[in-house]
Parts: sequence; structure tokens; C-alpha cells
Amino acid sequence: MNFTRILTLTGIAVLTVGAWQAFGWPGIALAVGGIVMWVLLHFTRMVTILKKAADRPIGHVASAVMLNAKLKKGVTLMHVIAMTRSLGLLQSEKDTQPEVFAWTDTSESVVNCTFVSGKLTEWTLVRPEVRPEVRPDLPSEVGTPERPEGPNP
Repeated sequence: MNFTRILTLTGIAVLTVGAWQAFGWPGIALAVGGIVMWVLLHFTRMVTILKKAADRPIGHVASAVMLNAKLKKGVTLMHVIAMTRSLGLLQSEKDTQPEVFAWTDTSESVVNCTFVSGKLTEWTLVRPEVRPEVRPDLPSEVGTPERPEGPNP
């Protein structure tokens, strides 16, 4: 268990004990109602994120460069899915740690993200090599462009 989970459980216990001491059974009911509301808010957020991601291709993002710029160490996988609005393409073995997911954009740039226990630890941006295209309609020699003959206007 990580520190955040321990802190959350401790906070719930302190809230429940404090509610019991202050109001008795109605306090417990109020504390449980608040905790259930908090759980439902997180569940609703998760379902909304996954519903939006279900409509997009797996591992696709609008701009891999922008995703690379927005990523921060320690964010959760759910946060990255919310940013990309797409599920990542799993690159590592299923159910093993660390988990590696990839997102690709239309220019074939790829962001590989490594998650340990659901938290982002590192990421890399891989951009394709840009090769100059050969265009037969352009002159092969470098220099001044060809000008049509005739008087200058």
C-alpha cells in the first residue's frame, strides 16, 4: 500500500470516530453518506473518462508532441487517459510491472509512457526521421528558380 492510500484510510477512520463522538449514530450515518458520495464522484469521473476513450482508436492521440509537453511525473494512468481521450496501446506483458503504454499521432510520432503501480515514472517521445521527398516537377539543380521567358511585368 502506498502513502496516499494509507492517508485516505486514516482520514476516513478519523472522520468516522469524530462523527461518532460528536453526534453518535446520526454522525456515523452522516460520515458514511459523505464517504459514499466521495466514492461515487470518483467512480463517475472514471466512467466518464473511459466512455470518452471508448469512442477513439486505441493508442491514438491528436498530437504526441503536445502530450509529451503536458506529461508530469507521478500522474496516474487515468489522468493520462483523460488527457489523450484514448486508451494507450499496451507495450509490455499483461499484468506485469512496469506497464508501458504507447500513444501515436498521425505524423507517426510516438510517446511511450512507463507506469509503476499506476503512476507515471518516465516517458519518451520518438519522432520519425524526416526525409526530403523527391518531387519530379521541381528542377533537380539548386540555384535560381527557372523564370519564364519574356518581358518582366
